[in-house]
Amino acid sequence: MNEMSPTTGLFWSKTAEKCPFPIPMGWFFVDYSENIKPGEHRNIFMLDQEWVFFRTAGGKPGMSDPFCPHLGAHIGHGGKVVGETIRCPFHHWGYNPEGWCTSIPYATEMPPITKRQPILRTLPLVEKWGLIFAWYHPHAEPPKWELPSIPELESDEYVKPMRRSWPIGTAIQELAENGVDYPHLKFLHGASEMPTGQYRVDGPDAYVDIGNGYTVGHQQGPGLAIFRFNAQGITSTMISYTVPITLEKSQMNMSFTHKRYPEGTKEAQVAKHLVDHMIGEADGEESAGFESVDLIVWNNKKYRQKPILCDGDGPILKYRQWFRQFYVDYDPAKI
Repeated sequence: MNEMSPTTGLFWSKTAEKCPFPIPMGWFFVDYSENIKPGEHRNIFMLDQEWVFFRTAGGKPGMSDPFCPHLGAHIGHGGKVVGETIRCPFHHWGYNPEGWCTSIPYATEMPPITKRQPILRTLPLVEKWGLIFAWYHPHAEPPKWELPSIPELESDEYVKPMRRSWPIGTAIQELAENGVDYPHLKFLHGASEMPTGQYRVDGPDAYVDIGNGYTVGHQQGPGLAIFRFNAQGITSTMISYTVPITLEKSQMNMSFTHKRYPEGTKEAQVAKHLVDHMIGEADGEESAGFESVDLIVWNNKKYRQKPILCDGDGPILKYRQWFRQFYVDYDPAKI
C-alpha cells in the first residue's frame, strides 16, 4: 500500500508495510554439520515454510518438502531415514536427497514419472566450513552461483570460530542495508568520526570499504557476508549467514575468528578487541556494537520504499537496486 498520505504527502505509518518483500533466492544457512548425524531427521521452519532436514546413513544431508507426493503424508512425522533415503511413514515410499523416488516396496512397476524426474521437492545442499547451506529459488531453479572461498574458515592458522545467533523481527534485506548506511555508525553506534565508504557491485557480489580499510566487506547474495576489521596490522573476521524464517522474521547467525597468536601478546589482545567491538562494547570504547543498538531499531522499524535521503547518506538506493535481483516474484511498487 502507499506509505504516503494522499492529502498531505507525509509519511503514513498506518499503511506503510513492515516487510513487503518476498523470500529472496540464494544460498542460506540451514545448520551446523555436527547438529545432524547420519540417520537423523527433523522438521525445521525457514524460508517461510516447513522442511524435513535429514542426513542419510552414508552422511549426505538432505532437505525436502514435508509432504509426500503420493498421498500427502507428512514425511517428518513418523518418517525414517533408511539407507540413502528418507522414507514416508504412510506407505514407505523412499526418496533420495535429490527428490527421486527410489523405492516403493509394494509396487511391481514404478510409476513412469519416477523414472523421468524427481517427484519430491528438495533443495540443493552444500556442506563446507562445518556449515550446511541450502539453495532456495521459488521456482526450484538450480543454483546461479557458487559459495566463495573463505580462508579464515579453511585454514588451521585461525582460531576456532566463536558462534552467535539472534532472532530479529525484520526481513533480511533490512539487515544487510546497514552495511552501506555509513552515518548510522556515528549516530547510532557512537563512532568518534563520520565514516566514509566506497561501494561497488558485481553480479551477486557486493563490496564495501568503510573507513579507508578499517572495515572491508564482501556480501554474496542475500545470505552470506564476510567483514574484515583491521587495526594495527591485525585482522579479525566476522562471517554473517542470516536466514529468512518468515517474511517478517530472520535469524542472524555469525562466526568470529582471527589468526592464532600466543596468549597474552599484543596481537592477541588487538584481535580480541576487534571481535568485542563487532558484537558489543569493547573495553576503552564508547561506541556500541550491533547487539546493543541495531537490534532495537531492526525489531521496531518499518520499511520506507521511497526514503527521503540527504547528501551525507550512504549508497542506500544502489544497495536496494542490487538486492532486487534476488527477488523472483515481487511488486516493484512496494520495494
